Amino acid sequence: MAKKLLLDKANVEGIRGYDVYRREGGYRAVEKALKMTPGDIVEEVKKSGLRGRGGAGFPTGMKWSFLAKPEGVPRYLVCNADESEPGTFKDRYLMEFLPHLLIEGLIISSFALGSSRTYIYIRGEYAWIPDILEQAAEEAKQNGWLGKNILGTGFDCEIYVQRGAGAYICGEETALIESLEGKRGNPRIKPPFPAVKGLWDCPTVVNNVETLAAIVPIINEGGEAYSKIGVGKSTGTKLISACGNINKPGVYEIDMTISVEEFIYSDEYCGGIPNGKRLKACIPGGSSVPILPANLLLKTAKGQPRMMNYESLSDGGFATGSMMGSGGFEVLDEDQCIVRHTLSLARFYHHESCGQCSPCREGTGWMEKILRNIEYGKGKMSDINLLWDIQRKIEGNTICPLGDAAAWPVAAAIRHFRDEFEWHVLNPVECMNRNYGLAHYADALEVPVAV
Repeated sequence: MAKKLLLDKANVEGIRGYDVYRREGGYRAVEKALKMTPGDIVEEVKKSGLRGRGGAGFPTGMKWSFLAKPEGVPRYLVCNADESEPGTFKDRYLMEFLPHLLIEGLIISSFALGSSRTYIYIRGEYAWIPDILEQAAEEAKQNGWLGKNILGTGFDCEIYVQRGAGAYICGEETALIESLEGKRGNPRIKPPFPAVKGLWDCPTVVNNVETLAAIVPIINEGGEAYSKIGVGKSTGTKLISACGNINKPGVYEIDMTISVEEFIYSDEYCGGIPNGKRLKACIPGGSSVPILPANLLLKTAKGQPRMMNYESLSDGGFATGSMMGSGGFEVLDEDQCIVRHTLSLARFYHHESCGQCSPCREGTGWMEKILRNIEYGKGKMSDINLLWDIQRKIEGNTICPLGDAAAWPVAAAIRHFRDEFEWHVLNPVECMNRNYGLAHYADALEVPVAV
């Protein structure tokens, strides 16, 4: 069984409260970190090889080292808790059941970055969790871990929880900063990057919940020890949100040395696919990363077992690989309709586009409309090529990655399942009967259908 660094205490009764968390070793990492210099903490994070757990996988220590340090200007740490990627819910688990782990990681990170005011920006749909975080922060303050002159070191730190209004786009760090400032959550043009000009035009670091929680075991165990867990540049452990057609959906902590096949079928993790169904496809890193058919999901293009880590999942690029992304692992069995699934994602990204960039604003709507026509029996063969052309013109042509997030699922679905799109076009009645029933098909076409 993989060593757990984040979830090892998750099942301890009362761990959400300060007293139990402290009894189980909580805030030991803060005591250790406050005896170090900020530069030493950054070096430990670099040694650990920790990569951002929010999606991009950028080295955390390197990101921290980019933070500008102008004289007389405050610096800010922002925790991105806007976990809005469909299929992803591991940050929610950490905040709900281990809030003090996040608070402890925030204190250490704030000290390392010289931030005396730290913000947790949490998605609007997590309506019950801000109260949990605010209570944990208040307990930490009452016990001397937050406020003025923490442990007599001269370091001051306050943590504030800010509720979002429920916008996927605010998961992008500059849109999050805009929203935190009280503006509409539109992404900013970069450069300047937040490390130079972020929250209120001050140097800012934005990290997600899992990344900041991982700082605690890195300080406790040491960066070098942390780097020895995992493989290659995929160091430490990773939280995976597993859902879809599996027997045991939930949040799992893996060390990134196991294979995808083991993760899906072992009893320790997903427990296989219900009712003996065959695996058809999987989205391994949240809805925005490319879907992979079973043959490419279980093995790389070179015939090697596909492993649950950054390098192996991306092996071969998008032609034969995908991404670790946010760790939202969505499994589809043989009965699932790829076109219907892709339409659902396209509808989501069209709805969530901020509208700032015309390729995304218009293109996501076109893709949804064409996919709906194909799914509802009104598609043409030429629509498939049109879809491919639209997604190609969205990707890489927008201010933020939402355009890419909308384009990649469509591109991968056509690349790997083009025959299924063609079957929808050639067999509209059979398709609609299978997915919705003939009455639904009649309503879609607005003409009577003989049964």
